[in-house]
Amino acid sequence: MTNIITQLLQEKSYILADGATGTNLFSMGLQTGDSPEFWNADHPERVTAHYKSFINAGSDLVLTNTFGGNRFRLQLHGGENRVDELNEKAAGLLRSAADQADRKVLVAGDIGPTGEIFQPAGTLDIETATDAFAQQAQALANGGADLIWIETLSSIEEARAAFAGARTTDLPVVFTMSIDTNGRTMMGVTAEDIVNLAAEMLPDLTGCGSNCGVGAAEVVAAMVNMKQSCSKFDQEPVFVAKANCGIPEWVDGEIVYNGTPDLMARYAQLAYDSGARIIGGCCGTTPAHITAMRDALDNHQPGPVPQVQQIIADLGEVSVGAQSQLLGDMTVAGGSVSGTSPRRSRRTKRTARPE
Repeated sequence: MTNIITQLLQEKSYILADGATGTNLFSMGLQTGDSPEFWNADHPERVTAHYKSFINAGSDLVLTNTFGGNRFRLQLHGGENRVDELNEKAAGLLRSAADQADRKVLVAGDIGPTGEIFQPAGTLDIETATDAFAQQAQALANGGADLIWIETLSSIEEARAAFAGARTTDLPVVFTMSIDTNGRTMMGVTAEDIVNLAAEMLPDLTGCGSNCGVGAAEVVAAMVNMKQSCSKFDQEPVFVAKANCGIPEWVDGEIVYNGTPDLMARYAQLAYDSGARIIGGCCGTTPAHITAMRDALDNHQPGPVPQVQQIIADLGEVSVGAQSQLLGDMTVAGGSVSGTSPRRSRRTKRTARPE
């Protein structure tokens, strides 16, 4: 089967993904605590308008409104028996919108985390989770998805389960993890760990990367760390960067992300220079931000892999943990505020130069 992602990347140097789903839907009337996935059946015209807003802004790849579409998340809203219905509807709406575009737009069937803790720390076993992910992935495929997009994961166990479930569809698979805790996911996974996990899944995996997190600077740092870590493998996946739009702030009773279109445009350029080939935005990213990112990337002259000083100057602070990893120190102590000072390794000296 032809891989639609690698095929598109043969035609262009990058794929621009979309921005935030929740931000758009909240502006259309979604209330806190409601299930966005129910809107696929209850308000299909609003979901379609959301999809079209990013297509019109320049996105080459748009995610379905199914982040919480697995049985565990839907159970919180009494919708555990609507997995097939809601995922198929979401993919079908996006398929129709994409097919009406004047260019190729990929339909990414979005799968988010279960919200459960995996064994041995928690109660969810990999087999049960894999079955749930497979159900959602198959429904997305039935609705017309071009690929399965797994995002915002924190643990290796959940990534393995989600990948196994997604592979039941024979569609290309991408997974991203949220590096939001001092250079690691909340379950301790580093950028290098993500690359090592991806190496286990190749060649069946198409792409991996980082999304969400604590801002654009941290995602770019993760991209640099991933690119450095893959030097030991003969094959590498397509790298994905999908950062939050700056940092969330509480303003007049609501959460507002402080990232401007200019900041996200610069983030897109640095993500590209870091090795990412699928680039988008996560929480807080609007169509206006995506338009700015499209213009920035279309007019970008590729530069060297950014150093940490440039990332901080252009995008904001980078965590101590991520900085230590950039310098080759992968220990927990080295990345802690009270730990050892980062030591520059021979690996960093070799791989941090322009590629």
